[in-house]
Amino acid sequence: MSSADITITSGTSVVFASALTDGDIVDIVAYGTFNVAAIDASNITSGTLNIDRIADGSITNAKLATPFSLTLPTISSISPDTVTNAATDIVITGTNFVITPNVEIISTTGAIYYPNTVTRNSATQITINATLTVDGTYFIRVENPDGLAVRSSTALLTVSDAPTWSTAAGSLGSMAAGGSANFTVAATSDSTVSYSVTSGALPGGLSLNSSTGAITGTESGATAETTYNFTVTATDQESQTADRAFSITVTVGINNGGQFN
Repeated sequence: MSSADITITSGTSVVFASALTDGDIVDIVAYGTFNVAAIDASNITSGTLNIDRIADGSITNAKLATPFSLTLPTISSISPDTVTNAATDIVITGTNFVITPNVEIISTTGAIYYPNTVTRNSATQITINATLTVDGTYFIRVENPDGLAVRSSTALLTVSDAPTWSTAAGSLGSMAAGGSANFTVAATSDSTVSYSVTSGALPGGLSLNSSTGAITGTESGATAETTYNFTVTATDQESQTADRAFSITVTVGINNGGQFN
């Protein structure tokens, strides 16, 4: 009686050599977790497979009658790969997805979470909707109904808080033409935040400090009272963003002082 060791890796189809004969024993080193349901008639090219030597939860020392093949799913990417704690649609791209797979979201701490919904779009795409209340990084595991499964080799998903603005939207105040500016915008996140003007413009001569959110400088160019409208984007280290619209008014001449009637 002959024997062989076969290692099944993600995405491969393993066909046992035709030289194997009825009663030969093949040790299968499984990639991931398999169960008895993974061995059924659809996986056997001909003949039958005795399962009396298949341990529950894994395939070991399977007693073969004839050659057969196993095809595992694969995971190549997810989008988006960074989400907040809110319910979010996540697209999983890979191969060999069968209707309808089970999906697990596994924290690097070991905790396992399940999506709100799982939709198989095609053999190469699954869309899940998930609400993850705990920030961290997560592996993705996909298991087909036949028990064949794959877990991502790295933690593909990051759950992180997006920046939150503490400065109210709207006017930051006014300044005199030719005067010195001293304004500040601020946002917080679970990582360092940077700032940038992404639409509109600051008054001439003013600039935004990308690290501190301070708007400083000496105004130049205004010849009449002008309100400058602009949007500042706060971006954290996970590339999550939050926009907020602000304005600064530059006054000229008598408007710089009190009003007389």
